[in-house]
Amino acid sequence: MSQLIVKDNDYAAWVTDIKQRFKSTQVKTSVKLNQEVLLFYWNLGRDMVNMNIEKRWGEGVMKMLSQDLKDALPEVNGFSVTNLYYIKRFYITYNQVFENLPQAEVNFNDESISEFLPQAGAKMKGNANMLFSIPWTHHKYILDKVKGNAQKGLFFVQKTIENNWSRSALLNFLDTDLYERQGKAITNFVNTLPTVQGDLASELIHDPYNFDFLTMTEGYREKELKQALIDNIVKFLMELGRGFAFMGQEYRLQVSSKEQFLDLLFYNTQIHCYVVVEVKVTEFEPSYLGQLSAYVSFVNHTLKAEQDNPTVGLLICKSKDNVFAQYSLEGYNQPIGISEYEGINLLPTDFKSNLPSIEDIEAQLTAKSNEKV
Repeated sequence: MSQLIVKDNDYAAWVTDIKQRFKSTQVKTSVKLNQEVLLFYWNLGRDMVNMNIEKRWGEGVMKMLSQDLKDALPEVNGFSVTNLYYIKRFYITYNQVFENLPQAEVNFNDESISEFLPQAGAKMKGNANMLFSIPWTHHKYILDKVKGNAQKGLFFVQKTIENNWSRSALLNFLDTDLYERQGKAITNFVNTLPTVQGDLASELIHDPYNFDFLTMTEGYREKELKQALIDNIVKFLMELGRGFAFMGQEYRLQVSSKEQFLDLLFYNTQIHCYVVVEVKVTEFEPSYLGQLSAYVSFVNHTLKAEQDNPTVGLLICKSKDNVFAQYSLEGYNQPIGISEYEGINLLPTDFKSNLPSIEDIEAQLTAKSNEKV
């Protein structure tokens, strides 16, 4: 470090600015390079399909193509037989999301992408940039799991971008039924929230919440079950990585002269609002909505700041009749979603008593040791 950078603040600030601009350039270059590679793969996959290469040159053409490309471009990785098959699947899977539309309806955010598309009049359902904005290794994980389901694949591409998922994080979520459960809860968001916030809120809520990993004994008390559910709901929402900040359990609100306690309170940075979660271990009842609606109103009046969006309520119960729940919800002007949970494993009440205690195990080990002596 020079003496000038220590003594002159303007010079030091200028050097810091140069450093930040260079790092920004590095990131942009890396993103651009990744995009160009994926566009190249898209084009190559399109060639394979349109030229029907396996029918034209035989089943062994992939092996020959792999070797010929390696010979022609020895400095380039990515031409293994396995990767060529991934490249072909990449095009086949996502080509499904293109539609033939009049030229006037072409709508791509990045002109550099449109030239790689099958036809000049093609339009992608959604954001074309999204498909070319995650690493190739992530794409291979997704292709393995979605089995040709383009919409499911795009769902995980979008989640990867939104949550900045690493490869291991993506792989963990691919092993869940996140796609199937996303946004299927009963809500009144269409009528109570602006379109953008309502769409985001719907994406954040699942139905059902699956807790196959949660084990209880048959003789559990209702309070124990509710606490176990609350603990796992907090863990699930936080690990999902969709902007949930945990504010507290049994969160205390002072409303006039009365105290109110919310099961769970979150703040979500994606939709910029508080989220009140109430958990019920029984079947849905309309009265639950009255309680939750009141809590949402309390939060709006006591915690919500001017820049915050309206507070959202989420009711999670054991089960619900969807029609009955939807009709019950129509009378409320607070944004509320209703989900259910499933998958709790039960053990016999006397399960623990059937297992040997530590003392029993130690006694047996001592006895066997004495027998050997």
